[in-house]
Amino acid sequence: MPDAPEQFSWLVRSGYAGRGVVYLLLGWLALATRARVNAGNQAVFDMLQKMPLGRIVLGVLVVALAGYVAFRLLCVVCDIEQRGSDARGLFHRLASLPSAVAYSIVAYSALRFALGLKHGAGAESQTRATVHTALDWSMGKVAIGVVGAGFVVAAAMQVRQAATGHFMHRVSGRAPAWVEALGRIGFAARAVVFAIVGWSLVRAAWWHHSSDAKGLGEALVSLRSSGLLYTVVVIGLMVFGAFSLIVARYLIIPRVERQDLKPAFG
Repeated sequence: MPDAPEQFSWLVRSGYAGRGVVYLLLGWLALATRARVNAGNQAVFDMLQKMPLGRIVLGVLVVALAGYVAFRLLCVVCDIEQRGSDARGLFHRLASLPSAVAYSIVAYSALRFALGLKHGAGAESQTRATVHTALDWSMGKVAIGVVGAGFVVAAAMQVRQAATGHFMHRVSGRAPAWVEALGRIGFAARAVVFAIVGWSLVRAAWWHHSSDAKGLGEALVSLRSSGLLYTVVVIGLMVFGAFSLIVARYLIIPRVERQDLKPAFG
């Protein structure tokens, strides 16, 4: 039986693979059945649920995404990537937090489908429903605005990754040379979508209108009228999905021992 560090490594790799599956299927839905992509991740899970052994596949996907979330949270709290506790290091560590939150929501949604608690994507956007609820909280407007700003910053970071290929420092040299090209294309596509999502959330918070909020699916739908750009971004997201699946094999994962799993702030 593999030891704890090896188990952790497999959990992280499965998380990257799960992320890749979600992007690949969402892209396929966007190109093949445009009417459904508006529901975003829910449309993906609805499609998987209706496949043979679909709920088992969803269960595996839940575990995989949970591994990815755990890895991102440990990057923030325990600094297992050894970013440091200075201002620059804390910035890079905290940059993992939005990803952890976003994929925990995705994993929860997949879990509900796997348990049969959700049948199909509802007519109302899950993102808009969530924002509508949050805006009723005393600090909800601020929270939505912060999340939106976080997505805008994340979009800028995706542009940086696409331009510099810096993400390759976490990928083994044994990976095929063309993996970097896939990553650059995928990060560029995500930058476009993240910018749309972030700006929509900032608008929703500023004007107190949940109808302005967009999730990943709605962000793609908003690009339909652009014609070629829509197709390019969707293909780019599918490329990112393929990149994630490949990187799951070649990712350099720090060896984590029990003593490493402690808060590393200050």
